[in-house]
Amino acid sequence: SEPAFAEGTLAPRPPRARPRLVFHTQLAHGSPTGRIEGFTNVKELYAKIAEVFSISPTEILFCTLNTHKVDMQKLLGGQIGLEDFIFAHVRGETKEVEVTKTEDALGLTITDNGAGYAFIKRIKEGSIINRIQTVCVGDSIEAINDQTIVGCRHYEVARMLRELPRAQPFTLRLVQPKKAFDMIGQRTRSSKSPGEGRVVSGKETLRLRAQGPATLEEEPSPFEEEAARRVDDLLESYMGIRDSELASTMVTAAKESPSAAQLARDLDSVLGEFAFPQEFVAEVWAAV
Repeated sequence: SEPAFAEGTLAPRPPRARPRLVFHTQLAHGSPTGRIEGFTNVKELYAKIAEVFSISPTEILFCTLNTHKVDMQKLLGGQIGLEDFIFAHVRGETKEVEVTKTEDALGLTITDNGAGYAFIKRIKEGSIINRIQTVCVGDSIEAINDQTIVGCRHYEVARMLRELPRAQPFTLRLVQPKKAFDMIGQRTRSSKSPGEGRVVSGKETLRLRAQGPATLEEEPSPFEEEAARRVDDLLESYMGIRDSELASTMVTAAKESPSAAQLARDLDSVLGEFAFPQEFVAEVWAAV
C-alpha cells in the first residue's frame, strides 16, 4: 500500500533536522566553549553568541569558521556547515589614521558582517593603504572624517571612500579585533582562494538569509562554488567589495535569466540600491 505521506504533502525538512542544529562557539581571543542554537539570521546568531559570553552583540565584529585567526578565507558568510565551529572576533583597540589619496584607488576591499559593521577584507599589495602599517585586514571601519558609518552596508562605505577627493587628507577611525597574546603583531593579508568564504564540513549547510528564516540545504555544487567565486571577483574589481552571500544570490538569479538584459532587470528589482554598472551585469551573466 502507498505510504501515508505520499498524498502530495511536503516533508518539513528543516524542523525535522532542527534538534541537530547546535553549534559550538568561542571568542577568538580565548574563552570557554559555548553552545548556541535557534538562530535564523546573522543578527540572531550574534545575539546568541553575545548571550553565551555575557557581552553586547555590538561587541562582535565578525565570525570565522574553524579558526581563531583573522583569516578572511574562513569568514562566516551566508552558510554554516553543520560541523563548523564558530569563532567570534570582538572589539579590541580603536585607532585613527590619516590618509591622503594620491591616486583614485586606496587598495581596500570591504565586506560587512550583516549586522552593521563594514570591515577590511583585503589590502592590495603596493597600494596607498598597504603603505600604512597600522591598517590591517580585519579592522572594522567605524568612521570616516568623524562621520560614523556604523549601520552602513559595505557597498555604501566603498562608494564613500571612492568619492573622497584626491590630495585632501582624511581620517579613518578603525577598530581592530581583540587579539590573544600569541597573535599580537601579526598583519594578515588574505589571498584569493577557490573556497573563499565557505568552510563546509557536513553534507548539509545552514543557509542564513537577510530576509526570511534559515534553511537547511545541500552544500553548493562545484559549478555553483566556481560561479560564485567568479562573481565575487567581479564584485571586487567593479565595486571594491567582497560578499560571498551576495555572489551566490546573483548566481541564482543569473541561472534563471535568459539574457544579461533580463538579469539587469531582475537584480534591479531585488538589489536596486547597488546601482550595478551595465558592463558588470553583462560580465556576471557571461561568467555564470
